[in-house]
Amino acid sequence: MRRRNVPQRSARRAARPGMVLLEVIVAMTILAVGGASLVALASASLDAVRRAYAAEEDATRASAFLDAVALWPRADLDRHLGSRAEGPWRLEIERPEPTLYEVSVSDSAHDHPIVATALYRPEVAHAAP
Repeated sequence: MRRRNVPQRSARRAARPGMVLLEVIVAMTILAVGGASLVALASASLDAVRRAYAAEEDATRASAFLDAVALWPRADLDRHLGSRAEGPWRLEIERPEPTLYEVSVSDSAHDHPIVATALYRPEVAHAAP
């Protein structure tokens, strides 16, 4: 009986080297796909960080511009009512109440406001003639 099993074992061993090569190819493919996925994830994360820094810089510059607009007197705010381009920004000033101004600054390329505020300016009392 032993002699019968010997040829079967050698037949299995002869087929085994091809299977090992196939297993190695499959394992290398899985590792390559995993590595490529990690590289793509790292690249996307780096791009997201760059965009976040750029958005923070834009918000800082828009806030500085809004700080300057907040110092305008009532007459200047009235002259700039509506929406208009101011350098790289789009400035929108509305007056929902006689003493209240709503001011927003957005990027001229996009319509969404970056910073916004409300300003109170009392009505000017006119002297009687």
